[in-house]
Amino acid sequence: MSHPSPASSVSVACSSLTHEWRDGTTVFDGLDVSFGPGRTGLIGVNGSGKSTLLKLIAGEIRPSGGSVRVAGEVGYLPQNVTLDTAPRVEDVLGIAAARAALHAIEAGDAREEHFAAVGDDWDVEERATAVLAGLGLGHIGLDRTTGELSGGESVLLRLAALLLRRPDVLLLDEPTNNLDLYARRRLYAAVEAWSGVLIVVSHDRELLERVDRIADLRAGGVAWYGGGYSAYEEAVAAEQEAAERMVRVAESDLRKQRRELADAHVVLARRKRYGQKMRDSKREPKIVMGMRKRQAEVSAGKHRILHEERVAEARERLDKAVEAVRDDDEIRVDLPHTAVPPGRSVLTLRELVLPHGARVDGELELRGPERVALVGRNGSGKTTLLRTVAGELDAVSGTATAHVPLRFLPQRLDVLDDGLTVVENVARFAPEATPNEIRARLARFLFRGARAAQRTATLSGGERFRAALAALMLAEPAPQLLLLDEPTNNLDMASVRQLTTALESYEGALIVASHDLRFLESIGVTRWLRLDGGLRDTTGEEVRADMDGA
Repeated sequence: MSHPSPASSVSVACSSLTHEWRDGTTVFDGLDVSFGPGRTGLIGVNGSGKSTLLKLIAGEIRPSGGSVRVAGEVGYLPQNVTLDTAPRVEDVLGIAAARAALHAIEAGDAREEHFAAVGDDWDVEERATAVLAGLGLGHIGLDRTTGELSGGESVLLRLAALLLRRPDVLLLDEPTNNLDLYARRRLYAAVEAWSGVLIVVSHDRELLERVDRIADLRAGGVAWYGGGYSAYEEAVAAEQEAAERMVRVAESDLRKQRRELADAHVVLARRKRYGQKMRDSKREPKIVMGMRKRQAEVSAGKHRILHEERVAEARERLDKAVEAVRDDDEIRVDLPHTAVPPGRSVLTLRELVLPHGARVDGELELRGPERVALVGRNGSGKTTLLRTVAGELDAVSGTATAHVPLRFLPQRLDVLDDGLTVVENVARFAPEATPNEIRARLARFLFRGARAAQRTATLSGGERFRAALAALMLAEPAPQLLLLDEPTNNLDMASVRQLTTALESYEGALIVASHDLRFLESIGVTRWLRLDGGLRDTTGEEVRADMDGA
């Protein structure tokens, strides 16, 4: 484990930081953390306060207590980027005034106000064009309106505006959400080239491999690890092995101390019986026997207290050792009714034409328990295709025919009713199951006891995803075709692992639209389909090669 930067190079310092959410829930209680030069990956489970910490540093919200000090200008890219559709690209980049002044000067207007607007930034257009080109946005130009851009292009445009400003501290909150593989590669390159202070919150492992250090926000504190995410995993694994070893040592010590305490009680009881026997036989004067009894009781009492203290100390050591072991539960559930026999026809797409131009020429058929990765650029129609297969959208022409029960998990997770509890939501999909049966199944999805009775409106992002996944996978009839649209968006690394283990238990056919290449590789994809106008087969190697060459 490494440590944060020394005080002399600190650029962001949070001292005794305290903050509460509107419902009174404490996020931070006296947090002390500092960030220095270089790239820091800020990770933590959903609800640990990562996005809140970035907002506090950016000055978007004020802390309940403590202070945040930042040396220099801050640039902040929030998790959910929304842009008005009317402004032009130059407006978002913040160069409209300087650009207009340059054009006026070039046209012969030498008024002082134009020179003041330009300042020393005579190459502003060239720099802006270069930044856009570096992010793969060279084709959009400075005069287009933002309404003409895709969601991924809007994210990159906001990043371009920040890079053009060259802030001293750059904050990025889940910047790869909704970016296709090509746009992600551009963002990775921008992160690697950043020479100032960078703090990035992300579940994107590819991005986290490119940071200098990992800051793990956990239980209201921050633990530091040098290197990228792989180095972090190795360090945590070593820590956990040592912690589990300490638990075994502490458990053994506690058993030993309990045995010695029991032995002490036996010795005390034996001494009491011997003293009573001596008094009954009256072999010694009464005063001598009384004195010996008191001495024996005092001696035995001290002996017992000593062992009780040792037991208490051993128990305390065990409690501390257990606290050091991370309890990141994994979903473990058996879903035999989702099984699809090899060769069975699952889905047939025939001469399918979708809204906005995407299509399937000829016939495409999925058979058996295939695991299909659906890839393509932003705006290529992946979500539209999934919604059409799910029956939520009508095709322009052609057919999409599912031959088995299917369920669709959209990006918005709007399959849940926020006014109902987790149990009640699952009951909507499995009306024949009893409440006890539903609770037993939900426990395997980590909703145990009172958690299963929570209203879905109160769930964190990761919990909400698990609830939606449970509702679909436990549905009746059991889904033998599962459609997932960008399932890892806004999930922390632990939740992504939970999703992966849940999908290991799923025995049906699977179609996943995702830009998260590592996740797709982790779930055992058997077929890759690329949507780029038409739908065609490709390979994981081709996808990664295209991404590397982007």
